[in-house]
Amino acid sequence: MESTRQKKVSRLLQKEAADLFLRKGSEFAHGKMISVTKVRISPDLSFARIYLSIFPSEGQEGVLKGIQEHSPKIRFEIGQKVGKQLRIVPEIAFFIDDSLDYIDHIDQLLKS
Repeated sequence: MESTRQKKVSRLLQKEAADLFLRKGSEFAHGKMISVTKVRISPDLSFARIYLSIFPSEGQEGVLKGIQEHSPKIRFEIGQKVGKQLRIVPEIAFFIDDSLDYIDHIDQLLKS
């Protein structure tokens, strides 16, 4: 179970990461929309797992690979925004959140 501090930090990171991808999303994925669906943070606040939803979903593995390559730059930019609130900006790892694709697949199965 997450502590209150973990929840606050994860919400802060989610907000700032979403803002970053809104402003600079075309650098990472031209013609695609990147949304931050959730952020999970370790109990010691040193590691964050950021889950992304990429639309349209074709080629999302390539987009994820590009984002992972730019991970230090993304961490630096997020650190510029949250530097006053956090002592240490956590290490960041990006993952694909495929829950929307899974829901769509279940809907298709139920309709047929």
